[in-house]
Amino acid sequence: MHTSFLRPIKMLWLTVLLCTGLIDAACAHDPGLSTLTLKLHGAQLEASATFARKEIETLVASQRNAASGDHVLTQLALDTLAIEQHGRVLKAIDRRARLDGQNNVEFRLTFSADSAGKLTVRSPLIGSLAPGHRQLVSVMDVKGNVIEERLLSAGTDHAELEMRPTPGAAGSVTSFGGFLALGVEHILTGYDHLLFLFSLLIVARSLVASLKLITCFTLAHSITLALATFNVVQLPGSIVEPLIAASIIYVSVENLLRRGPARGRLLLTFAFGLVHGLGFASVLRELGIGASGAGIVMPLLSFNLGVELGQILIAAVLLPLLCKAERRPVFVRRWVPVCSILVTLAGSYWLIQRIWFH
Repeated sequence: MHTSFLRPIKMLWLTVLLCTGLIDAACAHDPGLSTLTLKLHGAQLEASATFARKEIETLVASQRNAASGDHVLTQLALDTLAIEQHGRVLKAIDRRARLDGQNNVEFRLTFSADSAGKLTVRSPLIGSLAPGHRQLVSVMDVKGNVIEERLLSAGTDHAELEMRPTPGAAGSVTSFGGFLALGVEHILTGYDHLLFLFSLLIVARSLVASLKLITCFTLAHSITLALATFNVVQLPGSIVEPLIAASIIYVSVENLLRRGPARGRLLLTFAFGLVHGLGFASVLRELGIGASGAGIVMPLLSFNLGVELGQILIAAVLLPLLCKAERRPVFVRRWVPVCSILVTLAGSYWLIQRIWFH
């Protein structure tokens, strides 16, 4: 009687222990799930691959004997994704790795790509992860909406995806007047470019000197704008944008340290103007201009002309005011340092934002 009473209880405990063991075993051999998101911005394809930290640490530990940790992470970023478009292997123009707030490792890569067309996406890293690992690939539009999804594994580590052009991007600006207006709008709302010019002009002390500086800046950014649009020179935004902020800081700090009239700034203006031109080129790249090598000249000329017209409008307002103000010693003695400090703070804010919060 006593034994028959205990038998169901023992069976119940055995069942619970068995289920618990199965659950633990399943958890111990969790195959893992990573994610890969693809987003097309004009002529740039942005990819973000996220893996559990323990998976990446295992891979790094297994390869650390052959190379340094930093080198291994750099190589892992390159091994995360392989993309072909129109039979051509796309090369990453920017790559980085970071630890997100959920203890995952995120690899970010940027590729130059056509604004539309089929992509062959392959995940070489899956074969090095735990057996059964899956990767969810999502193609997203600029608003973050999922257009297409695929599930990759070690057995099926590639997928054919259709990339569609960004609505309202290249198709919305097609005429000479449209690109002209876009250039004017970009310089009028490009506060970093305007503050750079302002920092140069407040210590120029004469109309002739100001016009020379503007001419140097215009010539320089026109050169790199053309070279970048024709894909002769390519630098990722993660480098160009911080450099633009650094140029603002450099000039404004020099204003604070300089004694007497500003001299020898033409070469400096030209050098920094080359960097700003790469920033201007990003606007055309986002619209897909230059991605296929066709239809570049008209957008390039009209957009650059719009930028110059915007600069002329700003100079027409600013230069007479500065020429009048610079005749007053109190402006040079007090307000030039105050303005330079404010510009330095703005440039520092942009530099921090573009390096650590991009």
